[in-house]
Amino acid sequence: KDCGMKAYSLENVSAVVVDDNRFMRTIIVNVLRGLSINHVAEARDGYEALEELRASPIDLIIMDWEMEGMSGMQLLQTVRSGKRGINPLTPVIVVSANTIARNVIQARDAGMTEFLAKPVSAASLYARIVSIIESPRRFVRTGSYFGPDRRRRFEADYVGPRRRTEDQQRAGSLDDLDAVKRA
Repeated sequence: KDCGMKAYSLENVSAVVVDDNRFMRTIIVNVLRGLSINHVAEARDGYEALEELRASPIDLIIMDWEMEGMSGMQLLQTVRSGKRGINPLTPVIVVSANTIARNVIQARDAGMTEFLAKPVSAASLYARIVSIIESPRRFVRTGSYFGPDRRRRFEADYVGPRRRTEDQQRAGSLDDLDAVKRA
């Protein structure tokens, strides 16, 4: 945790690690335990992950993007749909060795919270978790997207077109799921 970031107590966080590669799962689980996250479930594929997500409340999903059976994209879409009793607001860190722009954009557009390139280090994983804690992004719903706001920067002096309804109606929107969650 000595990476220049604020230290957080993570022992009450629960996570599920989803990867079809047993060795990668073991590495990520060990990193999480090293960060004091003791409630860690493992899943070999998206189907096992859905069972874990239905069985107990999970605070964080760390998942591979390219898996046999149910792909990372299918799993992420299922999580964000809110069906099957799964919390659609659960933060999702996508990990992948394939970091070409098309894959990162595809994961972003499916509703990921953070992206992490393999190989994973303790510092890089901790940095993504800290980003989720310190800079939570509100969730938005459009005709074709539900997930964390894809805009990373909010500029108060922005002078371009305001294309989202929420930009005009900042307060009290029913689509502002973060406001509903806080209530």
